[in-house]
Amino acid sequence: MIKPGEEWGRPTTAAPDLEVAGGDADLAAAVVASPGALVRFRPDSTSDFAGAVGLSVAEPGRRPAASPGTEVTLDLLRLADDGAAVNMVVLGTPPDSSRRFVRRFGASVRVDERTVFLGPCTAVVIAIGQFRRGLDLVPRGHPGDGRAEVQIYAVPGRERRALRARLATGTHVPHPDITQRSGTRITLTTDRRVPLEIDGCAAATADVLDVEVVANAYRLLL
Repeated sequence: MIKPGEEWGRPTTAAPDLEVAGGDADLAAAVVASPGALVRFRPDSTSDFAGAVGLSVAEPGRRPAASPGTEVTLDLLRLADDGAAVNMVVLGTPPDSSRRFVRRFGASVRVDERTVFLGPCTAVVIAIGQFRRGLDLVPRGHPGDGRAEVQIYAVPGRERRALRARLATGTHVPHPDITQRSGTRITLTTDRRVPLEIDGCAAATADVLDVEVVANAYRLLL
């Protein structure tokens, strides 16, 4: 886990324990199966996690450079139903898809056992990464600081178009109608089942969510 003022990463000549190619969900599945492993990740064009750690999209047929390299220790978002994410979880309508007449849902959100939001919203974002679909959705996201960033969107319909225009640059926050918190465990309930996205992949709709940050879950070879 990185702390303020600390350098992130250290040189290594070690060979990776496993190599993973594909999207963020592929990396999450591999990490869950091999906790603590040293991983070389070759992201495809769907990966948003890659942008947070400075990895380039793998070119077909091209092998990664041999060691020495840099090893960084990274976190994982673990869901109570055994799901996991290396980048982010979105409950509700993603902010870049939120239009004027998108229906709100009632939500109660707790971060580290403290209620931080109670009321109607369109989305709850829980992230250790920074980007979604290439947009700078969570500017404060860091996959190695031991904490998750939480954003709760209660932006009025008439303001959502302007908000969408600012997502690419991360200037949509701060905003009086976007609650921001950070913590290590996030639990929430909603008044109806709403869409759930885990690392960019659609999951079953949900009305209860329990997410915990697993610090130092794996090591990544850069």
